[in-house]
Amino acid sequence: MTSDVRIEPSAKRVRAYLGGRPVADTRHPVLVWEKPYYPTYYIPVEDVLAELEPTGGTRHSDRFGEGAIYDVRTARGAAVRYEQSPVPELRGLVRLAWDAMDQWFEEDEPVHVHPRDPHTRVDVLASSRHVVVRIDDVVVADSHRPQILFETGLPPRYYLPLTDVRMDLLRPSEHRTACPYKGTASYWHVVIDGTEHTDVVWHYPTPLPESQKIAGLACFYDERVDITVDGQPQERPTTPFSP
Repeated sequence: MTSDVRIEPSAKRVRAYLGGRPVADTRHPVLVWEKPYYPTYYIPVEDVLAELEPTGGTRHSDRFGEGAIYDVRTARGAAVRYEQSPVPELRGLVRLAWDAMDQWFEEDEPVHVHPRDPHTRVDVLASSRHVVVRIDDVVVADSHRPQILFETGLPPRYYLPLTDVRMDLLRPSEHRTACPYKGTASYWHVVIDGTEHTDVVWHYPTPLPESQKIAGLACFYDERVDITVDGQPQERPTTPFSP
């Protein structure tokens, strides 16, 4: 472990597939926090099953050094190796671009967006708190039956029954996002007096098993709306999702 790069071995079996064929299969993946919010997988080179074809290109990292770039089958530039890295733990590893692969598995379960962070916890708790959501001083949700989702590093999220939401103000959005802990979210716009508040509310129609308690409930971005809880106005948090 180096002083400025967070690196941890994982005990999970990790596999990556491209074009229906395995690219990597390892029981010794390494989690590297290239960004502070979530880790990525680095794979021991001996556990990479696909041929790595050097492109002749390099990628510079102030922390990791010079990395040689490789093609992986049809995925151009999808792998990088820092063989002379000042971080010795990286020298025998390969980083596969997450989005260049068709599918990733942790053990036998698919995982999306990025690896699950072993230091992130998601708890969904039933509550009787009184939650009111306002946009432009208009009440768009009012509920005494929230499910409150507590996720490490993020503010509490208030998931509300649709019967407690002004559905007449909501318009379907084509926007979708995915979360490795909750699944795939669908979005709505909120339209008030002709003004559209884009993708400000989401829901998980079929969340992952560990987040089943939020199935079909609506959640508003605390960063973009005004929320009171038990009569107390909540400050808009500053997060990676802030406008």
